[in-house]
Amino acid sequence: MILGFYPGCSLKGSSREYTESVLAITKAFDIELQEISDWNCCGATAAHNFNKELSLALPARIMALAEKQGLQEVVVPCAACYSRLAVTQHELGKNDELKEKISQVAGIEYKGTVKILNIIQLLDKYVIPKIEGRVVQPFNHKVACYYGCLLVRPHAVLQFDREEDPQSMDTLMTKVGATPIEWAFKTECCGAGLSISRTATVARLSGSIMKDAADRGAEAIIVACPMCHSNLDMRRAEINNFLKEKIDIPVLYVTQALGMAIGLEKKELGVQRHFVRVGI
Repeated sequence: MILGFYPGCSLKGSSREYTESVLAITKAFDIELQEISDWNCCGATAAHNFNKELSLALPARIMALAEKQGLQEVVVPCAACYSRLAVTQHELGKNDELKEKISQVAGIEYKGTVKILNIIQLLDKYVIPKIEGRVVQPFNHKVACYYGCLLVRPHAVLQFDREEDPQSMDTLMTKVGATPIEWAFKTECCGAGLSISRTATVARLSGSIMKDAADRGAEAIIVACPMCHSNLDMRRAEINNFLKEKIDIPVLYVTQALGMAIGLEKKELGVQRHFVRVGI
């Protein structure tokens, strides 16, 4: 089976371990991911704040390239990229005049025929139905499934899971042996793209997330967004300083947790690249 693959900027740089784990999982389940040729940045997180046409043209060009490549479904692991592509598809799908204009701006015809899948949708559709008998090392840990701001919002556009209390990642983790906790911060903001410009804000917001997960007994936080992972993992020193206590709960991509459960090597999943050691 061949699916399109849009890595986006983060998965080629600061979150390369996410790419490694996605590719390891898909390979294990005989899924070939074909990267979109000549892809560009989707515009997250700032383009839509500065230029409306640009914010639509960047994602439209990506999807138009996928169409030209003959791809029917495209996997978009980054929650921010997924949001930008899905929102663009929604807006252009209801306005033919705008779609034609954006095609001109992008320099390539956008038809709107590609289906966009986030990482949970990919796993639910193509991996979980084949998971029976593949779990050799059950993920026997209490986990906090953290969806962040963008994976389920805006709900009116994405129509993916519940906006305030999503369950898709919890269900997936249960299938590989984990015990998802009930907690209050699964869709709260981690500080997003303010990691460098307003690190103190990220420490405060991410600190609240880490504190609630720790207080409720989580042994790991499971994410599906490179920005969330970066803030919760890379900024742990600042988080602990804000909280005035040390929290050493590791943060894992859902693909890494799933890979560990089916017996893939941690190095193959990029776990060694994390700032907070994964000792589980």
